[in-house]
Amino acid sequence: MNEINMVPFIDVMLVLLIIFMVTAPLITPGVINVPSAGQSSKAPDQRVDVQIDADGKLSLAGQIQRSGLGDKEAVAAIRALLADNPELPVMIAADSELRYQQVMNMMKLLREAGVQRVGLAVK
Repeated sequence: MNEINMVPFIDVMLVLLIIFMVTAPLITPGVINVPSAGQSSKAPDQRVDVQIDADGKLSLAGQIQRSGLGDKEAVAAIRALLADNPELPVMIAADSELRYQQVMNMMKLLREAGVQRVGLAVK
């Protein structure tokens, strides 16, 4: 006999199909807690905006207005503002063409400078 009997295989597959069809509606999907991005109730009165253009040049807006700064000069200016107000929030707005690593480096420099509240501006 050189043929395989397929009838038991088909019977088993039909039984499994019926079992899965009956149990599938009974299974409840798991709940996924996805964080939501909302707007704060009130924007801070005083803040410093660090704007990074596509070339990597920094501009400060807010309490001080400076442009064409390097990393060290911008951090030094923000550190001077933190002496008066240690809870001063800093928002980073970067060009979409900029590498994300440069934004992360700026966040690291701000954290090392003692900025407690660092945020990212989005459109």
